[in-house]
Amino acid sequence: MKTLFKVFAGLLGLVIVLIIGLFVAMSIIDSPVYAWRVLTLLSSDIQDYKVFPSRPIENVGAPSRIETGQYPIPAQVEFRYKNGTRLETLDDLLKRTGSRAFLVVKDDRLIYENYLEASRQGINTSFSVAKSFDSALIGAAIADGYIVSVDDPVIKYVPEIAGRGLDTLTIRNLLRMDTGIGYRSEDDILAPFSDDALTYYPPDLRQIAFSVQPGKTPIGAAFHYNNFHPLLEGLILERATGMSIAEYLQERIWKPMGAEFPASWSLDSDASGFEKMESGINARALDFARFGLLYLHNGFWNGKQILPTAWVAASTSPDPTDNRPFEVYPLWKELGGYYGYHWWGMNNPDGTYDYMARGNLGQMIYVAPRKNMVVVRLGDETDSNVIWSFVAQALVDQMPE
Repeated sequence: MKTLFKVFAGLLGLVIVLIIGLFVAMSIIDSPVYAWRVLTLLSSDIQDYKVFPSRPIENVGAPSRIETGQYPIPAQVEFRYKNGTRLETLDDLLKRTGSRAFLVVKDDRLIYENYLEASRQGINTSFSVAKSFDSALIGAAIADGYIVSVDDPVIKYVPEIAGRGLDTLTIRNLLRMDTGIGYRSEDDILAPFSDDALTYYPPDLRQIAFSVQPGKTPIGAAFHYNNFHPLLEGLILERATGMSIAEYLQERIWKPMGAEFPASWSLDSDASGFEKMESGINARALDFARFGLLYLHNGFWNGKQILPTAWVAASTSPDPTDNRPFEVYPLWKELGGYYGYHWWGMNNPDGTYDYMARGNLGQMIYVAPRKNMVVVRLGDETDSNVIWSFVAQALVDQMPE
């Protein structure tokens, strides 16, 4: 009887939280759609590409070649785990962590390809891997003359945020995540009502971008991961180029790099039609690998210089003068990590560095120039102690030159 009462009390408590949440969500932006998404979706999911409307990204012609090759892959990987390390076979690790796709490319050859609960044609949502695509599009827009430089003030393109203490904010600040814009993250039961949710669920993300306010940290003073930044970048890109973000990606990167499959970019809603800049690219694993190869080759792929070499270097390499504290993820910096233009980086003991596009639930495109490698992992997260950046780094460490 007591157990039954506890279950009933728990369910009643959940209902009360959801009801309160409904009113909280509606009071934030007065949107029933936002409230409904918060309360029915609760948290992001690898099937979210089915939830939101999307804009197509077409491929064209024959795909760029990634030949298969034979190369020994370590049967076991010892990687950083919790407060120590864990030794596990790669197959067991992939199976128990909800992985859908794991690819290893070395010397431009696909030497390992494993799909679990998916296939080569399986669609995967990017989550924050999309931010690295955002960065690439900013670089492309500068090369194309749509944007002058990363030192352009944001209010040049988004005057709606002028006069509130953000007038000196630059595009570089957005890319480096040091804008000082106020941002509240929550990991507990309040997560659906945090700024993470506010930048994910609303049906009009442009209005959310217009709402940004300065926080307590001065501009440029500290790294603070913040999903308002890619929303502002989306406004800059669509206003500067005169195209939708998906169309610009299609014409500037997706087609030139010889993507094998079409992709899509999730939208906030059909009515607004604004790309979910923080999370919304939906594509196949092999094409995420091609994007990694584009960066591995310093912007050159499929016989074309698609992005400037200097942009790739500026986006991904460590800055020895960067002394910013990390207000979030401080352990990343303590372990030798850094953050470029929406690319996470890791300094290696031998003086080299690897860099990666990372997304929620362990989505990852890992680029290791020291071994001429790209590693892609896509899937769910059944063990939050597995940080795929560390798995990839350990795997690359064990590979021969």
